[in-house]
Formats: sequence, C-alpha cells, structure tokens
Amino acid sequence: MEEYLDKKLEQYGNSDYYPFHMPGHKRRNLPFPNPYKIDITEIEGFDNLHHSNDILAEAQKRAAKLYGSKKTYYLVNGSTCGILSAISAAVKKGDRILIARNSHQSVYHAAYLNALFMVYLNPTVAFQGIQGSIHPEDVDAALKEYPDIKAVVITSPTYDGIVSDIAEIGNIVHKKGIPLIVDEAHGAHFGFSEYFPQTSVRLGADVVIQSLHKQFPCFTQTALLHLNSDLIKEKEIEKYLRIYETSSPSYILMASMEQCIRFVGEKKEQLFSEYEKKLDNFYQCAEKLHNIKILQEQDFSEKEIFGKDPSKLIISVKNTNICSRDLYESLLSKYHLQMEMESGFYVLGMTSIMDEDNGFLRLFNALEDIDKCLFYKKDINTANLIKEIYRLKKKEMEFFTAMDKDTVCVSFEEAVGKISGTTVFLYPPGIPVLLPGEVISKDFIINLRECIKLGQNLCGIADIINEKIDVIRF
Repeated sequence: MEEYLDKKLEQYGNSDYYPFHMPGHKRRNLPFPNPYKIDITEIEGFDNLHHSNDILAEAQKRAAKLYGSKKTYYLVNGSTCGILSAISAAVKKGDRILIARNSHQSVYHAAYLNALFMVYLNPTVAFQGIQGSIHPEDVDAALKEYPDIKAVVITSPTYDGIVSDIAEIGNIVHKKGIPLIVDEAHGAHFGFSEYFPQTSVRLGADVVIQSLHKQFPCFTQTALLHLNSDLIKEKEIEKYLRIYETSSPSYILMASMEQCIRFVGEKKEQLFSEYEKKLDNFYQCAEKLHNIKILQEQDFSEKEIFGKDPSKLIISVKNTNICSRDLYESLLSKYHLQMEMESGFYVLGMTSIMDEDNGFLRLFNALEDIDKCLFYKKDINTANLIKEIYRLKKKEMEFFTAMDKDTVCVSFEEAVGKISGTTVFLYPPGIPVLLPGEVISKDFIINLRECIKLGQNLCGIADIINEKIDVIRF
C-alpha cells in the first residue's frame, strides 16, 4: 500500500504521541491563518525581505528590540543560512578561522566555500561523555599561537544545552580586534528569565544566530541573525544572505516568526513563569528515580561546563542493565513519547514554553515504570568511547582542499593510514568525528566499530554493513 507524506503527517498529528523534540510549538495550535490563503510572493504592500523598508523591516525591528540587538534579520532557511552568511561576511577567502570542533556542519561548509584554514577548539568531555564547554584560556592560547586568525566561532548552547563563558571569550577575542560569532541555534529562549542562561546577544558576541523553531512556537526553518557590532558590516551580512537564502522567502514562515515574536514579547513573564514551574516539578519528581538519572548542572564539574540549560532533559541510564537505545525505543513504542535523540548512555528530551503538564507527567510516569525494572550494572565506559571517537585527528590536508579531491571506497582495514575523503558524524547532533583531509588511524577504526556495535547513528560512511569508507585517491 502506498504511503503519502501529507496523510501520514495528518495521522501522526492526530495521534497520542507526545513530542519531546523540536519544533517548539509541540504541535499545539496557535491562532494562525489558513496557510493557502496567505502564501504569497512579494506583491504590492507586503515588502521584500532582501530589500525590506516597510512591514518586514518593522517586524525585524521588533525582533531586535525583544532581544536587545543592534539589528536583527529574519531567516527562512534556518540557522544554517545565518551561519554561512556570518562567517562569509567576517572573513576573506583563504583566511584562518578559529572554530569549536563541535560546530554544526554549516560552519564546516562555510569554511569549505571560503577556502578557510581551520584551527580547532576542543570542548571538554564530561565524565558522562557529553561535549562540555569551550574554555576561555584555550581561546586565548589559540589566538596567541595563530595571530592571523580573523574570526572565532563558538557553539553555545550545544545540542545538550551546555553553555560556554561567552562574556569572557568575547573579551579575549575583542582584544585582537576580531569578531566572535556564536551559534546559539538552541538558545532562542535565553535571556527572558534568570532561570535560563543569558543570551549571547547581551554578552558581547558580534553575531548571534538563533533558531526560533527549536524551542519557540514557530514553524521549522525559522531563525534570526542578530548583528551587534561594526566588526562585521551590515552590507556584507546582507550580501551573503542574498546568496545563501532563497530569493522567494515564505510569507507563511515570516508570518509565523512575526506571531512568535509578538506572542513571546507580550506574554513572556507568564510563559516563562509557568515553564519554570513545570521544569522544577519534573526535576523534583525525577529525584525519586533509583537507577535513571536526569542530569543537572550540579552533576558536572566547573571544569567540564560553564553552565547548562535546564530545558534540555538529559536522561541517563549509565550503570544500568539497558542502553540509551533501549530506553529510547521503550519510551517510543510503549509510552508513545518521541524523544529528540539517543546517544551512548543517555536520551535527550527537548522542552519548550509550549509543553503541557500532562506531557511532563507522562514522561515521569514512564521513567518511573521503566526504572523499577532496572538494576545496577557496571558501565562499559561509553563515555570514554565517545571521548576517544571525538579526539582530534592528524590533519594531512586542508579541509577545503580535501573536499575537492577524488575518492575511492575501501574497506576499514585498507583505510588505516589513508586520508579521509568524507565527513563522518554522529547524528544527532551532527558533530564531525572525522573530516576530509584527516588521517584514519587504527584506533579510530576500532572506536568506529564500537559505535556501530552500540547502535549509534553514524553518517558519512559509504557502507556500514560491509565496513567501507571513502578515502582520497592518489
């Protein structure tokens, strides 16, 4: 029997599956016009996003006012086009750039398109195997070692909600007279309550990119780019937005953004007060669990993380008789709770201001039910495996050079000692564990096989079943 996406989506939307994943509207209805009736192009009276001077210009000003930025741009191609534009506007082709290794793939794509020489900042790896914060002293050391760096790119918060000390990093970067770009895609809700971390917009970052759809009631693909200084020129940002963003921006998406900004602006005190109570109640209930643990900021050391976003529920089954995949599938199949992702020993749940009390209650009841069937079992040290798989590899060739080389598909054994012709990453969150131009070591292949055995979702491998990977042809 044939399946049709529209019918399947409608059926799923009418089911009892609860979303602990993005988008942040959580499939709850806000008053919104029939999309077919408002799906227009740039007709008279409705402005043009790429040359806005009327209703869209005013909408973007309201967004800037809400966040306190110098200037804000609507993005309808997601945070991806904002990251591509920010980096392209900040550097010239062939420049050197300092980036967090746990950057989104769009950062690497920008480096490729601009033939940038990349220097990496490795985040700490927490005892649980979670990617931690970037240390300011590491930024300072890298800038001293490579004085020709022209821009710095940091991801804060990470997919798991870990934040770095953006204020201090910004101070260090600005002493060099270069811009700090922050991928804050998962932090559009920051800065509206002391319960959550402060937004990088107000911490000194020059450009901040946020995805509205991740944790706010907005359609998928909606995002904002905040420009806060003159280190990156408006003219350059706008030039590259015209390159990387569609020339036919969706008025449905822009209307969703306008409604979201207005909704949050008018009701933020009530929305965030209720949200905090729901999260606090959930964390308090979770303390009753014996084997499952919901990780909080205090579970990490100051060296591992600078801070954590409590909206991200990191549900750990470390040292139990099940793995994260077991928990993820049980929550989905038996309790109809769709989580955001699973990785190694933990499952990630994304919450938002639109979550309902019943959703949190269903999740706790499910975890309590599962918890009763668990028992202590010494962990196989998944955390160390994750740490090792992300360890920096020897770079034999620049990323932008390797990307344009011919490749050949070989067995894992044959690949040892050869140069990667592919990007391998765990998805989610999409952070590279191997990049084109890096040498494939024997240890990497061993760790790769362990990840496959654990059921990790590895992307970029030519043939996982037959263990084949692309390497550069010489």
